[in-house]
Amino acid sequence: MTTLAQPLGLKVIFFTEMWERFSYYGMRALLVLYLVNGLHTSRADALKLYGIYTGLVYLTPIIGGALADRLLGKRRAILIGGALMMLGHFAMAFESLLYLALALLIAGNGFFKPNTTALVGDLYDGEQDPRRAGGYSIFYMGINLGAFIAPLVAGTLGETLGWHYGFAAAGVGMALGLTQFLLSQQALGTAGLRPGQSELSSSDYGVVLAWVAGCCLALGVCVMTWPLWGGAYQELTWSTKALGGLVLVALAGFAVQYFSGETAKQPKPKLSLGEWSRVGAIVIVMFFVIIFWTGFEQAGGTMTLFADEKTDREVFGFLMPASMFQAINPALIVLLAPLFSVLWTRLDQSRFAISDVVKQSLGMMVLGLGFVVMSQAQSLADTGIKVGAQWLMLVYAIHTLGELMLSPVGLSMVSRIAPVPLASLMMGVWLLSNAFANYLAGSMESMLNGSGLDLYPTLAAMSFAAGALLLILSPLLKRMMTR
Repeated sequence: MTTLAQPLGLKVIFFTEMWERFSYYGMRALLVLYLVNGLHTSRADALKLYGIYTGLVYLTPIIGGALADRLLGKRRAILIGGALMMLGHFAMAFESLLYLALALLIAGNGFFKPNTTALVGDLYDGEQDPRRAGGYSIFYMGINLGAFIAPLVAGTLGETLGWHYGFAAAGVGMALGLTQFLLSQQALGTAGLRPGQSELSSSDYGVVLAWVAGCCLALGVCVMTWPLWGGAYQELTWSTKALGGLVLVALAGFAVQYFSGETAKQPKPKLSLGEWSRVGAIVIVMFFVIIFWTGFEQAGGTMTLFADEKTDREVFGFLMPASMFQAINPALIVLLAPLFSVLWTRLDQSRFAISDVVKQSLGMMVLGLGFVVMSQAQSLADTGIKVGAQWLMLVYAIHTLGELMLSPVGLSMVSRIAPVPLASLMMGVWLLSNAFANYLAGSMESMLNGSGLDLYPTLAAMSFAAGALLLILSPLLKRMMTR
């Protein structure tokens, strides 16, 4: 008889990811506000930098996942990534180190993010373990618990005491996450270890420090020499930058994945036709999910500026910091994730079961409903009055329902169907959808300027259209995933 109790190691990953997300979302809650109100950067440039930063944060996991699969192991990679991010958050407390800090955060997330996510999958017994989907929903609740606390603590500190207090608080959160991971790793068993590896100990710290120092040096050189080569990059169109970044990162990731195995005297993975079919299905769904996150990630950009500039934030005599609105989404996820976990488990075991792809298509349509409401709020604000806080609260609530239909389901899907030799790499590829979506989220407003199209109605139409098309394709994708 199979037990339905979750593995003990899930608690370790839950709290590690919670503190890391506290640090990330604490920084994210403040970034655009800091650039516009603290450094007096133009709205367009602030959103562009926000898009580049958040996009690269999700682009680098393809390399970090590959390095963990073939060289480091997931646990070492998590420690390297966490250390880099901790340094990056503390560096954000100094205005002169802004770009180095962002670079450290980008690189650190590349090591950390795909490997904590894939580490959850390592806790379960095979693809058909009935606890897997529920486990990912609980893991997702941990992510959002950290994301909920972050704007309340780091965001409030940054907006009231000074920006750098908020950024430093994010660094403390990352340090707590690393400490908890190291002290509790015995609960993970063999999850996240390559053959022959044992638990992280003092013998691993030299390797970790060497990787951290090497990354800091390389990133420092890139930032210092940016004036020499950055001008040519700035002249490129956004589409050329996006395509070039995708090609370079994909080539690097696959080179590490296939060639590092020879150095480690391991055979290169050979996939069957069915496994390639599953890889293809993941990539197809990924392109649809890009549209979802392009809309959803307006939360840290245009919607945060909407809260700051066009929303009446006085609630019961208390003036809410603009960053505090970003706590609504994770708070609702913490409350609703257990209900969705039970819902999906019971639905999947009943005759009313629907595929993961159908769930995600419905989530995209729900996102579109949120932008219908946001379009109405923007229309009211365009008349010159500040709109009530309830408008943004309602949009965040609708978007949260859409997210719960799409994101944890997608993580579970990739973990379940990705070929074992490519597990971390495919999780990194899945996160590419977030990378391009975040870049587009920051650039969309500028791209639509002069087109006669408004941002929020356009995002509503895109979400509905993409969700409907994905629903139509769901039978084909289901066959591809089960070959």
